[in-house]
Amino acid sequence: MKKLFHISPFGRTRLTRVLLIITVLTVLLAIPTFFWMRDFNKQLAKRHNSPRSPLIMVPGSSAGPNRFDRLVKKLNDGAPHRHSYMKMKVYNNGKITYSGSIAKNDNEPIVVIAFQNNHDGYNNIKKQAKMLNKAFSQLCSEYSFNNFKAFGHSNGGLIWTYWLEHYYQDYDDEITMKRLMTLGSPFNFSERNVKNKTQMFSDFLKYRKRLPKDLIVYSLMGTETYDSDGLVPEESVEAGKYIFQKQVKHFTMMTLTGEDAQHSSLPQNEQVVQAINQELLDDAPTVDKKNGNYPKVKKATMP
Repeated sequence: MKKLFHISPFGRTRLTRVLLIITVLTVLLAIPTFFWMRDFNKQLAKRHNSPRSPLIMVPGSSAGPNRFDRLVKKLNDGAPHRHSYMKMKVYNNGKITYSGSIAKNDNEPIVVIAFQNNHDGYNNIKKQAKMLNKAFSQLCSEYSFNNFKAFGHSNGGLIWTYWLEHYYQDYDDEITMKRLMTLGSPFNFSERNVKNKTQMFSDFLKYRKRLPKDLIVYSLMGTETYDSDGLVPEESVEAGKYIFQKQVKHFTMMTLTGEDAQHSSLPQNEQVVQAINQELLDDAPTVDKKNGNYPKVKKATMP
């Protein structure tokens, strides 16, 4: 029988060297992959087992990272365990700065994410949602948590809504937004007639199927006058029901009255403090309903 091919001694030596080089390269490539997979799995396990559940706040237009200082102080004044408080600011060039810190053993810290670009308008809201995503991604990589609660005042609620529809799907396999509370958020900007849809409102409606089905949403609005909080029309806040209703697990609207019901004063409103304690925070103070520690909030719950 004829040999199909013949390898000379020199050829065999060369082939052996090539196979050896390939083997060495494979091993060298496998080593960092092994350690990367090991560290990645450790991070996943750490996140999966973490008891931490932060409350992440986003302010509205023209506001900075200090916007919620008074609100956080009020929350901490009555808290059974003090919430550590950290503020992040995202700059237009992508830089992120921090102030404050998250305590190692704090399972429910409060984090504020603010932006250098804090201007009004739909185009800016889309940019701010992208900046929010950058900060959120960095927050996830530095602090292990598998769920969180969100709060947004005014345009902050719009930023969270846009983020949910366009970025949340990148995280929902590992991290769950349990509850969202918007405060005086104008889902249809200054329009009083829901039939006059702004581009933003139309887009919110277009992508509402992307909203997480297990999310619980609260929409709060102030009533300084009969039909607005002095800035945002009541009808624009109520337009949120067309976005969230029948898309999320529960959607509840709350009306705030009395002192600090004006738009810019809403974050200091005692009823807002009550609502956050009762509906957002897991580690909230016990409310003495008999003596009425908090003023009542008018609710309208929708599926």
